Amino acid sequence: MPSASGTTVTKASLSIMLPTPNGPGSQIDDVTFQFNPKEYSLQKSANWKSKPAKGAKQAPMPEFQGADPRSITIEIFLDATDSDSRDITRDVEKLLGCCTPLDQTVGQNKPSPPFVIFSWGTQSSVAAYVKQVQIKYTLFRPDGTPIRATGSMQLQEIPATPPRQNPTSGGLTARRSHKVIAGDSLAAIAHAEYGTPTLWRAVAVANGIDDPFRLPLGMDLLVPPESEAAELG
Repeated sequence: MPSASGTTVTKASLSIMLPTPNGPGSQIDDVTFQFNPKEYSLQKSANWKSKPAKGAKQAPMPEFQGADPRSITIEIFLDATDSDSRDITRDVEKLLGCCTPLDQTVGQNKPSPPFVIFSWGTQSSVAAYVKQVQIKYTLFRPDGTPIRATGSMQLQEIPATPPRQNPTSGGLTARRSHKVIAGDSLAAIAHAEYGTPTLWRAVAVANGIDDPFRLPLGMDLLVPPESEAAELG
């Protein structure tokens, strides 16, 4: 969508992914934000432990215990005042559903909410789980249907899994291919191959894909080595 200055505005989006032991699996749904967040905040913390020594005049040197995952808080604004049919409650239910177990995971006796990938242009693309969603409805139609809402969503980053390796050499193979199946997304493929969704553009460039949201089923994608992907991405 062009802005007033003529530039194209990239919409922030949330891809809802099937959870797997190695991170996000196939895409099962998505939410494209009608209005981009005005702001979002990042938080990263480290754990340190200090053991007081009896009778000591100074505290001992603290010991580093490890780093906590990064958390991201995103502002949400949903509005349907310009449409008689748009229902923002559908997007709200998708967001709230990210905090409840998926039916397929319950059936496998491994209940888990979905993983998500938050993307917004080149600035942010992170695999995470949704820790909290808060929504406030602020405007309604005469029949009580909500048409405007504000809120926030807190994501907790999922640690990146190591890139796939050649079992004989211990290094990445020179070339890989990936056959597109239902629910696949470039971000999920990049996360599975490289351990991070941020390199999805490398897969798009390597395969001449102009529209990353339209992947033909059955297409064999060329997956470049990580060294090349870093340059292409």
